[in-house]
Amino acid sequence: MDTTTHFPTGKIAHERAMKRKRVGYVWQSLFIFATILAILFLAILLISIIDSVFGYTVMADTLPLPTLIEGRESPDELTREELEFLIKENLSPGMLRKVTYDKTLEDRDVTDLKALVEQYVIQPQVLRTWGLWASLTEQEEIGRFAEEHPGSYIIFKNWMTPSFVIAAQSSNPLIAGIRTAFLGSLWVLLVTFLFSFPFGIGAALYLEEYARKTRLTKIMQLNIFNLSAIPSIIYGLLGLAFFVRVLEPFTSGAIFTAGEATVANGRTILSGGLTLGLLVLPIIIINTQEAIKAVPDTLRQSSFGLGATKWQTIWHHVLPASIGRILTGAILAMSRALGETAPLVVIGASTFISVDPTGVFSKFTTLPIQIYQWSARPQGAYRNIAAAAIISLLVLLLVVNSSAIIMRDRITRKKRLER
Repeated sequence: MDTTTHFPTGKIAHERAMKRKRVGYVWQSLFIFATILAILFLAILLISIIDSVFGYTVMADTLPLPTLIEGRESPDELTREELEFLIKENLSPGMLRKVTYDKTLEDRDVTDLKALVEQYVIQPQVLRTWGLWASLTEQEEIGRFAEEHPGSYIIFKNWMTPSFVIAAQSSNPLIAGIRTAFLGSLWVLLVTFLFSFPFGIGAALYLEEYARKTRLTKIMQLNIFNLSAIPSIIYGLLGLAFFVRVLEPFTSGAIFTAGEATVANGRTILSGGLTLGLLVLPIIIINTQEAIKAVPDTLRQSSFGLGATKWQTIWHHVLPASIGRILTGAILAMSRALGETAPLVVIGASTFISVDPTGVFSKFTTLPIQIYQWSARPQGAYRNIAAAAIISLLVLLLVVNSSAIIMRDRITRKKRLER
């Protein structure tokens, strides 16, 4: 039997080579087109968000300043004495006590006094907002709208300001901020990481290094893959049934006498973090298993040959060799947890809360929930601050991921040097 392989030569070989080359060009073109299309969609998304952050706003004062002090058109024209006079004369005794609870009027600077006058005395209201593109192309319509509303005025407003980041949530979009939601996201992310990271790595090490390849372990592995694809809202139902209701004395802090009566119902940061921890746990397990599988068996055999135990081999060789990939999977899992909304809504995260969280037993909200709540409101101003909150969430995600990547690279470099 002739087993000699005959390769085409001459014209046939040239035609086949050209055909493969043309096929390669077609696939290359498709890949380039897909990349350009993906970048285009992302650019459109970012542009639409940024467009809502800047633009003209038509506003009207509830109590115009000229009706309070003759000859004054703006709070910038007021003296300190006039600012204090307006606050004392126009605020109710209860509101005045609330404003001066932390700092008296005498201890405040002129900038703080102007802000108080604008917020509590003049009380500007948003009549309508326009995005950046509409502000550039529809200026005549904006002018007509302002003329139709006597006493209104037009300003070019940037909704993404430092005060927006440090201010608490409010029913007034002009003074609403994301501080409470921002802190809530950080607290929930911390609990999620502390719960899912050690348990995920431990489970992956057991399945890859210790467990025998039996039918039971195959079923466990199959279920882990299935759990990674379950909709996130199912995890919210699980968290509601188990963490909020069954473990209520623990998750509310009542068992430690740490929970307040208003939050001793299990709907706390601890419940939210544990629920998201369950959500990302299968992802961390699968990524860690793949990272461990990539470690050559020769490294393990070399360690065993020198007399090392199973655990010594794992701790000193397997984990250092795979730590970079393990941390990459953990970073991706935490990024998903940071953007989740459905599970937290199901377990009862607050959609409106103005009190900052102080621990794992506090009520909470997060940035995605805050964005959802603002986006659902019919007033146009809330869509503007929702866009500003989206940018804040993207920046937070970028900072968290960048910090984690830097830490991963340093740990990986250190482990390599130790080896």
